[in-house]
Amino acid sequence: IPRRVTVSSFYMDETEVTNVQYREYLFWLDRIFGETYPELARKALPDTLVWLEELAYNEPFVQYYFRHPAYNSYPVVGVNWLQANEFCRWRSDRVNEMTLVSEGVIELDPNQYGAEHFNTEAYLLGQYEAVEKNGMENLDPNGEATRRVRFDDGILLPGFRLPTEAEWEYAALAIISEGDD
Repeated sequence: IPRRVTVSSFYMDETEVTNVQYREYLFWLDRIFGETYPELARKALPDTLVWLEELAYNEPFVQYYFRHPAYNSYPVVGVNWLQANEFCRWRSDRVNEMTLVSEGVIELDPNQYGAEHFNTEAYLLGQYEAVEKNGMENLDPNGEATRRVRFDDGILLPGFRLPTEAEWEYAALAIISEGDD
């Protein structure tokens, strides 16, 4: 049923998530959870059988589309809604982790494993045991000189997510607001 909805401002990637980006996510899942929870990486695999159609010869795509380097820059296909949401959560955590590293707040730990991986929510709740290099200046005269980064400091980004139906339709119209070039 057609109806009028209001869409708040939002950001959206210019392009779809590519095969190589999604394979990076799978590699990370396998590296972090592969020994203890191998089903996590298996559940995240895209369904390559989406290429099979009754009157089409797409069998090479079933075998090569996701894995062959020739298709690295092509959009990932066969990912369901739950897998896409988990990818968004992973991407949010990786972006916020690298933001804290580049701001000099935490040190990058390339040996993360299992439950010891960076998670934005755990960090904000004080449950992430990172090697803190520097904190934010604490303006509380009764507190310590520095404190942990909080979300309202503007350093951490809000979580990536899938667009709503209204946002998707609005983006598909490609309306550019006044003043945008």
